[in-house]
Amino acid sequence: MKAVIVAGARTPFARSGTVFRKLTAVDLGRIAVRDAIDRVGVRGEAVDHLIFGTVVHDAHAPNIAREVGLSTLPPSVPATTVSRACATANQAIADAANLIEVGYADTVVAGGADSLSHVPILVSERLSDILVRASKAKTMGARVKTLAQVRPKDLLPRQPQIAEPSTGETMGESAERMAKANGISREAQDDWALRSHRLAAAGTDDGRIPEETVRTYVPPDYSEVVTEDNGIRRDTTPEKLAGLRPVFDRKRGSVTAGNASPLTDGASAVVLMNEEKARAEGAPILGRIRSYAFAALDPGEQLLQGPAFAAPIALDRAGVSMKDIDLMEMHEAFASQVLSNLQWLDSEAFARERLGRSTRIGHPDPERINVMGGSIAIGHPFGATGGRVTMTLVNEMARRDAELGLITVCAAGGLGFAMVVERV
Repeated sequence: MKAVIVAGARTPFARSGTVFRKLTAVDLGRIAVRDAIDRVGVRGEAVDHLIFGTVVHDAHAPNIAREVGLSTLPPSVPATTVSRACATANQAIADAANLIEVGYADTVVAGGADSLSHVPILVSERLSDILVRASKAKTMGARVKTLAQVRPKDLLPRQPQIAEPSTGETMGESAERMAKANGISREAQDDWALRSHRLAAAGTDDGRIPEETVRTYVPPDYSEVVTEDNGIRRDTTPEKLAGLRPVFDRKRGSVTAGNASPLTDGASAVVLMNEEKARAEGAPILGRIRSYAFAALDPGEQLLQGPAFAAPIALDRAGVSMKDIDLMEMHEAFASQVLSNLQWLDSEAFARERLGRSTRIGHPDPERINVMGGSIAIGHPFGATGGRVTMTLVNEMARRDAELGLITVCAAGGLGFAMVVERV
């Protein structure tokens, strides 16, 4: 039994701290799941499982999947929360396909959400210890005596950062190091970023991107309506991008806010079904999952090069080669990451020395990669991007009558994901 994609939807993606700042990841997830189900007309009781993920976990809702499911599906539908950094929704979709293909489910909803407007702020370890001891004090006097130990410096919050626990290096610092190691110029990065914005603007204007998004009414009075991604820079130019200062290496760097994906709020959801059931019920089959693969490398090496290792495995499992791929969706964490992965995929030396292959993997013509822009322009809510690239790929494959498509996503921890999707 093969798993097929029958529907999908996402909220618009919004830069953190803007229009979705009052919505949590759970709120955004509910919107995406409800709309995805409505698009295919699946009854809630027909859903066998919800697999949903997030990266920036809310301590008050650690099982985001269950919270999203309780407000969108019958309470009898089990829910599982997954988390694999930027490939979280891809993990959810892969898990859904697994359930279907082993016969444990016929219909599964998968996706993810993140709100970077609601990043948990941690207190110092000393303050945490004092608060815990105070809560256990048996008398008010003992509690006051314990709390009196707090000093002003203890009240300073621990600032969150997107850094590798194993190396201490931030993702941006890794992207900067990759650019230097692979000879990716500032001009090439800015050119890719400009391309992303221009293609995303075109995809928005001609209605292709809006087809995937749901109009989102913002509480509390619901008078504000968000209809499109707000990170797309229609007015950007090569000169504007060139004028931005490097962020991670001020003197000799090339990674800027302009050629990197922004912190973003948003959610996505995909509905998958057993192909036989989908055909029997007349559900629209948008694509069949042919294969997928996860791969990993040492985070201390080149953190975001995971796709270069995952793609050949997924292609092998699908029984195809890169020359068979008609369209490709590659998550754009940074322009330097995209260009570095494409460079390695096209390298004979990489294929021979790192993959043990006699010939390079290759990649499609850049004109067939991210044809409606990517995360640099559209945004990157960590847990949701995997659902976005999946739906963008299958929808564009239908428009172009493409047979095979490839998805790749890099993720923190030196992880990489790839999936081959085919039209049926």
